[in-house]
Amino acid sequence: MAEAAIRLVVGLGNPGEKYARTRHNAGFWFVEELARRHGGQFRAEPKHQGELARVRVNGSAGTSAELWLFKPTTYMNKSGGAIASLSHFYKLPIAATLVAHDELDLPPGVARLKWAGGHGGHNGLRDSIAAVGADCWRLRLGIGHPGHKDQVLDYVLQRASAADEQHINEAILKSADLLPMLLFEGAEKAMNRLHTQDQ
Repeated sequence: MAEAAIRLVVGLGNPGEKYARTRHNAGFWFVEELARRHGGQFRAEPKHQGELARVRVNGSAGTSAELWLFKPTTYMNKSGGAIASLSHFYKLPIAATLVAHDELDLPPGVARLKWAGGHGGHNGLRDSIAAVGADCWRLRLGIGHPGHKDQVLDYVLQRASAADEQHINEAILKSADLLPMLLFEGAEKAMNRLHTQDQ
């Protein structure tokens, strides 16, 4: 497990109003919440095929850290090229990156922090790993599973029920609450706190 300081948070999703409230856009929701909390404004970055914001996150005892927040606008299954372009331009190592994405294998309301690993069938992660490698942090935001793999595509591209959407938003809020701990006190402490909140 790496302890490189996180400098880039990428939210995975699909661009456009049609997809804005679908389950697949949970990663976008997370970085949008970070921008709201920390005074960031997303701006179009056509060169990097995405929207970018820069924020300063304050910790205790006067500590602070600058973070890039990024939403690729290439559609989910082409996210990797946008991430690679931005990372190379700003010299942001993949080990200093947190990728937030929807997770079928976790129920709504559950969030998990993970270092590296495979893509688990997630097309956004699959493309990202192909472009920049697997050695980054992931924030897995549970959206639940429809019950059969043949239903997954329609499921992720639909809006969640009101109850499930509330649970997903609660997971995003508690994950955002823990960002300063992740940045200033280390991943192990943040993981332990996040992973025990909903037990």
